[in-house]
Amino acid sequence: MNLQLNENFGKIKPSYLFSDVAKRVREYSAAHPGKKILRLGIGDVTLPLAPTVIRAMHAATDEMADAATFRGYAPEYGYDFLREAVARHYASFGVTVAPDDVFISDGAKSDLGNFVDLFGDVPVLVPDPVYPVYVDSNLMAGRTVAFIEGNEENGFLPSPAGLSKSPRLIYLCSPNNPTGAVYSKEGLAEWVNYALESGSLILFDSAYEAFISDDSPRSIYAIEGAERCAVEFCSLSKTAGFTGTRCGWTVVPASLSDGTLSPKKMWERRQATKFNGVPYVVQRAAEAALSDEGMAECMANIAYYKRNAALIAALLEKKKIPFTGGTSSPYLWLKCPGGRGSWEFFDYLLSEAQVVGTPGAGFGAAGEGYFRLTAFGSLETTREAVQRLDKLL
Repeated sequence: MNLQLNENFGKIKPSYLFSDVAKRVREYSAAHPGKKILRLGIGDVTLPLAPTVIRAMHAATDEMADAATFRGYAPEYGYDFLREAVARHYASFGVTVAPDDVFISDGAKSDLGNFVDLFGDVPVLVPDPVYPVYVDSNLMAGRTVAFIEGNEENGFLPSPAGLSKSPRLIYLCSPNNPTGAVYSKEGLAEWVNYALESGSLILFDSAYEAFISDDSPRSIYAIEGAERCAVEFCSLSKTAGFTGTRCGWTVVPASLSDGTLSPKKMWERRQATKFNGVPYVVQRAAEAALSDEGMAECMANIAYYKRNAALIAALLEKKKIPFTGGTSSPYLWLKCPGGRGSWEFFDYLLSEAQVVGTPGAGFGAAGEGYFRLTAFGSLETTREAVQRLDKLL
């Protein structure tokens, strides 16, 4: 082949963080076949879909078996019934979103990676530690990525204080993956005000909003002026257990504009060209998840995971290990005991307790020396892992 390849791929790590974790676990398991490994690493759910969701999927499947109700290609932007359900979901916690501004997708990860198609060679600002997709998708496109550090001093919630007022793309995630930290209304307002003053655009990842248990904002649109400087990405992966079902949305307000081009119109055009829509059966399932009955069932599942988080948090408090998260987040972000490095601590837990977590260094330079545990396992797995760690740490 004599074609020029995208050399920007050489700027990213050759393998994905969770692929590296899985490789080490496979190698350990092969060398120790009798050891039972407990996984508190990757953020995948374990509880089944809610009964209301399953009933909706069955009903939609039956519709697909009848010529009178069969559907082919879904609308690129989502069926109106689901866009309206998403708008009602926002209204349930006091935020107004127009259904026409909602774009249904196969998950927040896809949209977070694809939305940057709308921009040229613009500067990008990303918190560190961070979900790797934010960084890699921009490096693949040849952009320069700068970092703003989250640390113990700022509660892993960096602010724009001291930044120059030059326009840029800004990624924010609250509740944060990996740290579990959650911005207050005042903290988010600082970023919105900065974006408005500097002409920047915030790309806000709210995939874990359903875990918030206090009065922290569940959407950036709870902040005045955000509709003029922010796009929001959300997903049912963690809210409703759709990690394998795949459905989410992106809100692109019509009020966003540089005076000439409209990001909403551009995103409409991009999706029409490169996306064929989410399957009808999945969209009906998503609609059911967002109904009153469905959401009550989904929140019961979230309460289950939050109980797991409380078990892990109690252990860390007992051992006097500093951590964030675990209350309004399924993740607990802890400082590696004994001054160990992130991968060193990973290997220590795997070899001595057969417990798998995620090394903080995989989320950026500021994550070195930290470690992420997830509450998405079963109660039995979490209890056993806590017992093992209690003996080890």
